[in-house]
Amino acid sequence: MSSSVPTFPELLRSASESAVHLEMRDSYAVDNEKGPFAKWRAGVRLDPADRSSWWRPWLDLISETVARGVVVRRARIVSEPVSEYIRFEHSGTFTNVAAGEQVRWLPRRQASGIALPGNDFWLIDGRLIRWNHFTGDGASAGGEMSEDPTEAKLCAEAFEAVWTRGIPHDEYKIV
Repeated sequence: MSSSVPTFPELLRSASESAVHLEMRDSYAVDNEKGPFAKWRAGVRLDPADRSSWWRPWLDLISETVARGVVVRRARIVSEPVSEYIRFEHSGTFTNVAAGEQVRWLPRRQASGIALPGNDFWLIDGRLIRWNHFTGDGASAGGEMSEDPTEAKLCAEAFEAVWTRGIPHDEYKIV
């Protein structure tokens, strides 16, 4: 494992074919989402017609990555009924899709037979892993890089199993 963790722009700009992201928590408390989550809780919703108000620079990075021919997919394993945080994520995911990301949701009960790694991750081109570590309260505990082929294989197989069972964003209805 490497201690040098690239920024997300560096990571995604290094991708030549694919970037997949698996999320397995029902709540996150990362600093850059605290404000948007608080606004959402207060009733503020993103306007699909007002692209300039959406999360920047992340969506620009996704659009740039997809425009280079990289397939970007995100899968989320969620408990049902979903947490308030997952409701927040779901309500804004249309922006990820508009930027070119493919997103699927998998109810946790349907993930029982899947061998999953212990942490959320990004897998770049099937070989480079960025592990995302979180505290018990959902705050970021930093990232870690790996090019271990065994770990990459586990991540690739886990992601594909979740993706195959997952429900496309536009079809997933919040329970």
